[in-house]
Amino acid sequence: MDEKRIQSIDIATVEMLEKAQKEQISTVFSRADEMKPCPIGVEESCCKICAMGPCRLPRSKKDEGKVRKGVCGATIDTVVARNFARKIAAGTASHSDHAREVTETFLKAARGEAQGFAIKDEIKLLEVALDFGITIEERSIKDIAIELGEKALQEFGKQHGQLVYISKAPLKRQEIWKKFGVTPRGIDREVVEIMHRTHMGVDQDYVHILQQATRCALADGWGGSMISTDLQDIMFGTPVPVLGTINLGVLKEDEVNVIVHGHEPLLPELLVTASRDPEIKRLTEKVGAKGINLAGMCCSANEVLMRHGIPCAGNFLQQELALVTGAVELMTVDVQCQMQGLQDVSACFHTKLVSTSDRAKIEGAAHMEFHPETGLDTAKKILRLAIENYPNRRGPVYIPHHSRDIVAGFSHETINYLLGGLFRASYKPLNDNIINGRIRGVAGVVGCNNVRTTHDAAHIAMIKELIKNDVLVLTTGCSAMACGKAGLLTPEAAREYAGEGLAEVCEAVGIPPVLHMGACVDNSRILVAATAMVKEGGLGDDLSDLPVAGAAPEWMSEKALAIGQYFVASGVFTVFGTTWPTTGSEKVTRHLFEEYEEMYKGKWAFENDPVKAAWLMIDHIDKKRKALGLEKARERVLFDMAMRRELA
Repeated sequence: MDEKRIQSIDIATVEMLEKAQKEQISTVFSRADEMKPCPIGVEESCCKICAMGPCRLPRSKKDEGKVRKGVCGATIDTVVARNFARKIAAGTASHSDHAREVTETFLKAARGEAQGFAIKDEIKLLEVALDFGITIEERSIKDIAIELGEKALQEFGKQHGQLVYISKAPLKRQEIWKKFGVTPRGIDREVVEIMHRTHMGVDQDYVHILQQATRCALADGWGGSMISTDLQDIMFGTPVPVLGTINLGVLKEDEVNVIVHGHEPLLPELLVTASRDPEIKRLTEKVGAKGINLAGMCCSANEVLMRHGIPCAGNFLQQELALVTGAVELMTVDVQCQMQGLQDVSACFHTKLVSTSDRAKIEGAAHMEFHPETGLDTAKKILRLAIENYPNRRGPVYIPHHSRDIVAGFSHETINYLLGGLFRASYKPLNDNIINGRIRGVAGVVGCNNVRTTHDAAHIAMIKELIKNDVLVLTTGCSAMACGKAGLLTPEAAREYAGEGLAEVCEAVGIPPVLHMGACVDNSRILVAATAMVKEGGLGDDLSDLPVAGAAPEWMSEKALAIGQYFVASGVFTVFGTTWPTTGSEKVTRHLFEEYEEMYKGKWAFENDPVKAAWLMIDHIDKKRKALGLEKARERVLFDMAMRRELA
């Protein structure tokens, strides 16, 4: 392990890395030090879609001025565009397959066929039903839910027309999508079309390839992810602010520790229910443990945190380190972001690693498939296995004493309520405070961790710079967890870290300067919130008019590219850090970084320095403020009754 490299800014992570090194346990950090990134792959200058290659097309001084081509004649621009589009297809497929599983479970729950699931938020059910054009008058909740589930499922296989949620976007935005032919039809169709177009000898125009990449990404943000978020809220309850705890210190030496890891909240939701069962509690006492300590990892953590206050053990790069404590009896994994190295680490201890999805197994791990028809029974079976494993702990347990209190669960509906109250729920106070200059703008900072940079460091440096300059931050996924560990997800953080204007608003409303909005599929909540700002008025008539920006400073997943692409196509300036996957082609990079702004009014940017990236965002926000005539803070006026009557 390279001791000169700062591997994490999180103390608990550093402690566990030291333990892993002493015990010669391989982790993602040690493997990253042993394996250097491929320089050709980094810039995507390699094509391997047919057996005449792979064709490596790196930049070379001897070839300067020549058009780099593969064996078939494909240019570097075509190769890079194909690789970029395929990553977006994979990211969209991941989120959308998550959404499909949720939709099928929702439909079974509506029909009474899913064990342990029910309709918890009837008001949101009615709202979403109306979005789908479903008649709700004089109909039972069950009938409405069944029809909604059936119509939502049709969105995946739809062949013509457009996705239902496209109509939720501002009209001007819909017109832009129509103009450039990127309005998504069906979710699966757009993924399949990318895979077809990027097959050898099909689409060989980089602009045309990226057009389909845009349509596919929009099918994620305004399709699969939005469906998933809405149906999960209806089944499990729409999140409201909840007090929670985060970091490896949430594990307990005298309790049965069970970690839920992954992205689909279906089984984790039932594990919460099962952990409260009297029979399970009796079994726990029988083995000498004080209780069951359920904790989350990655986006499953965000889901159970914001609905139940279940503690969060950590984000992506901490998954192996949680097992290194020796205190984890069992970890469940479903889909996305699970490292295969988990099995090797679990074998060093008594920990049971259990895969639960029919789409994902890990060699050597136990497999107990989750199906909604028997979901609660499966949850109890998993907890029994964990309890039985408690007496099998080997060697001393070491749990770092580091955790933080956080406030999570700021859904679009919650923000609406907090700003306006029960009877006047509205985004008007947010818009007004942007207009009067207390809040400079809004930034969405989301995404993964990447072991090629210091764990959590870029997230925290960027977000602190933004809130210091009066930019309200909305966050999801691993970025949200980084913020929690750094103490940015409590109302008290406003006075400590935020600029004077933002701090004043946060203290008045009682919110943190960084709002935890959920898991990575919940980036759709940010789209909905931005749309609500447009509809409220005063800040333009399209998402591209808003003083907002987005970022993923530590991204690593193909899902992150799909998310970024749908935000850019929705009119949002979006900057990524760590690395950028189109540097092999100047034309493709220029198209994404410059020409997209002319087309979609949003564009990509890349900046590895998180503070410099924050200032790219702030400068963009200031440019939008100037275009709206808000470059100068407006004079604050105390209205008397006569002035209020005049406004009325």
